[in-house]
Amino acid sequence: MKKSGVLVISHGSRENSWVKLVDDAVNLLPLRGDLPVAVSFLEIVEGRLIQDGINLLEGQGVTDILVLPLFVSSGSTHVSEIAYALGVMDSAGIETDLERFEVKASIHYGLPMDDDPDIAQMVWDKVSHLSENPNQEAIIIVGHGSIHDGFRQRWEQGITSLAEKVKHISGVAAVDYALLNPDIIHRKVQYWQKEHRKQVIVAPLFLSEGYFIRTVIPRRLEGLDYLYSGQALLPHPLLTHWMDRQIETWLEHTSGTSVQLN
Repeated sequence: MKKSGVLVISHGSRENSWVKLVDDAVNLLPLRGDLPVAVSFLEIVEGRLIQDGINLLEGQGVTDILVLPLFVSSGSTHVSEIAYALGVMDSAGIETDLERFEVKASIHYGLPMDDDPDIAQMVWDKVSHLSENPNQEAIIIVGHGSIHDGFRQRWEQGITSLAEKVKHISGVAAVDYALLNPDIIHRKVQYWQKEHRKQVIVAPLFLSEGYFIRTVIPRRLEGLDYLYSGQALLPHPLLTHWMDRQIETWLEHTSGTSVQLN
């Protein structure tokens, strides 16, 4: 007898408020009968790590698990590491400390956020209050990025497409992106200011507020004139909607094959 369950996996943080934002978004998911949903974290949050989540679901008789990687880009090394440790991929594509998890259930690996329309709307919603003269503005979406070949290209591909969707939604003159790894954010802001005479609005592409939003991005932009909300994607109801769409699609095709990373 098959039984489905959902495992949402996020990075984790020592800040309780960070963890609560993820929990709150998941708790807003509509109830679907006895479909169990667990939230786990890659690291730091003791008692709620990935193996804990697997054990919790399997302890409720779950035989098929949809894993939702709550990461903003498929270029994140964590997305591949987790897929490898769950047995979805033969290799993580990078050196990893993650060992294979003990899993009896069948794993169906979902998709990270990348350029999903819901995420584009979230990015715009977080900075729209800063926009006063759209024809003279350029939004720069700032992501973590990666120094690793292959992963960096995935980051660039996803965030480039995301920028195009944000431009369509917002109606501003331009939407570009900048990564912290490799570091191009200072140069990108200067480019739009000096070459195109645009007012730059910096939009951080991070799930929850933390060190990168509060400290790293402002430090990288010292001496420049820009607008900055300092807001992460969460809280926002569309993240729940994004998760819900993946769950609904999977439940409609539970007899299909697992979703694989590109």
